[in-house]
Amino acid sequence: MGAIAIAGDRADRNLDETVARARSGDMSAFETLYRENAGRVHAICLRMTQNKAKAEELTQEAFLRAWRKLDLFRGGNFGAWMARVAANVVIAERRTHGPREAREESIDESGPRPAPRLSATGKGIDLERAMATLPERARHVFVLHDIEGYQHDEIGQMLGIAGGTSKSQLHRARRLLREALQS
Repeated sequence: MGAIAIAGDRADRNLDETVARARSGDMSAFETLYRENAGRVHAICLRMTQNKAKAEELTQEAFLRAWRKLDLFRGGNFGAWMARVAANVVIAERRTHGPREAREESIDESGPRPAPRLSATGKGIDLERAMATLPERARHVFVLHDIEGYQHDEIGQMLGIAGGTSKSQLHRARRLLREALQS
């Protein structure tokens, strides 16, 4: 176990050094941070928007915001900080453009969303498709709580709702997912 702790300490030092270099304007250091976190950030944006083009746009916006606000990162888990930045970017986009435009943008050119179904292997349920059927706020709370691990008070602050509302939206999301996956 000692070797694992040493490797973890070394990785933390490397991350701290990379962040410090990026703060000082080193684009290659920021590029390293981007490469290490872009997949997770994009996944959050995609799950929250259910729109590939919008998710790509918001992923870029999240990294632009991170670049401008890198001095606000206080150390620790950079990936978790980027996840919060990404969630805030998606939420800010929704507030700016409103829920109606978000619904219109989420309609794919291929037509209405298919109902949830078993995956191609027949062994698992297509949770991503079922999540796409959730109302937007319920989907946001579900992604932030059950996938990203945020607490209800944190989600409430991000979404501008009470912690209790976050809990009820999570309950609603889980109920709707169960119903969608059973049909």
